[in-house]
Amino acid sequence: MMQKDFTTGIISTGYFKKDAYNALQMPLYANAAYEFESAEAMADAFQGRSAEHTYSRITNPTVQYFEQRVQKITGAVGVTALNSGMAAITNVILELAYAGANIVTSSHLFGNTWSLLSSTLAPFGLETRFCDLTNPEEVAANVDENTCAIFLEIVTNPHLEVADLKALSAVAKSKNVPLVADTTIIPFIDFHAQDFGVNIEIVSSTKYISGGATSIGGLVIDYGNFNWKHSKRLEAFAKQFGPMAFTAKMRKEIHRNVGAYMSPQTAQLQTLGLETVELRFRQASNSAKELAKRMKSLTGIKHVNHIGLEDHPYYSISKEQFGEYTGAMFTFTLDSQEACFAFLDKLKLIRRATNLFDNRTLIIHPASTIYGTFTQAQRDEMDIDDCLIRISIGLESVDDLLADIKQALV
Repeated sequence: MMQKDFTTGIISTGYFKKDAYNALQMPLYANAAYEFESAEAMADAFQGRSAEHTYSRITNPTVQYFEQRVQKITGAVGVTALNSGMAAITNVILELAYAGANIVTSSHLFGNTWSLLSSTLAPFGLETRFCDLTNPEEVAANVDENTCAIFLEIVTNPHLEVADLKALSAVAKSKNVPLVADTTIIPFIDFHAQDFGVNIEIVSSTKYISGGATSIGGLVIDYGNFNWKHSKRLEAFAKQFGPMAFTAKMRKEIHRNVGAYMSPQTAQLQTLGLETVELRFRQASNSAKELAKRMKSLTGIKHVNHIGLEDHPYYSISKEQFGEYTGAMFTFTLDSQEACFAFLDKLKLIRRATNLFDNRTLIIHPASTIYGTFTQAQRDEMDIDDCLIRISIGLESVDDLLADIKQALV
């Protein structure tokens, strides 16, 4: 069960085993292999008859504790920590997909996710069906007997499009297809994915969780709320493991074969980051909304796009799904790409850098950076505007951020 208070749940999570020195923080187990007292004990561990660690590419005590904390406060049946958000997405798709399968998603995806589906996995026989995920009827029309998943970002980056998750979940259930959601933009502090019918949640823990961009990581969170007998890839595992089929296959095959497990050094940093994520997220989220409001009246800014503003087209569904805190990222547009570059060059406090949800405020021109290697036709397909700027709000004061923006607009 989820702890009523997020931070209390994080801090009160105990270890699987008592620490030899009663350390309050999980020690860093920076090792590759583990010694066994006997050949029989070694065989038991490698064949899954015991829960002992065998090799840190597969499991590690420090990483396991990070996973345990996330599992406790999300109410998941299984959590797998990987070495990036993209690794988490890739592992999930490799688990569900097969040659001849299709995945239904939006063209409004983060650039590397779009590229993974369109360029990297397509030659292996996975079809991607891009459609409007805000239109449940269109989604339903694209799902067939070979659809392995409906995949979405709960807030698209950088478009800030928000689909109705309950409507998508209803489509997924009616078609016996899992609903997989990248929830990075709104962390599980306030957004409870399973309440909206999400079966598998994917998080780039690099963002809010890492504690100020200290490390790169990703999470796959399994809620055990899908009947995996309907999945062609997981049917056999469903017979043996029931609701745990997805995590069982991830642990026994996918993640150990792909080799993208999180490092213990990263897990230690992100375990600490979890303890303060609630405070940092809520401050940054409030600051983002306030700054967006103030920026709407500035000369030189054409449009401010923040899902927490009442004039946003997805304001109502965002409030319903995410509540008071709607994230620390928003976008705005200027007159031209040249104006965007001139503005960025004048900034003094705000950092010209990629990434999201650092303790520092970061800003980027998506069309020339994240999407800079895509063709114009591809950018048009993904609706990437040359005049768009994305900003991720950190922990600085709103007054200081606004002053920097004002001087850069002159």
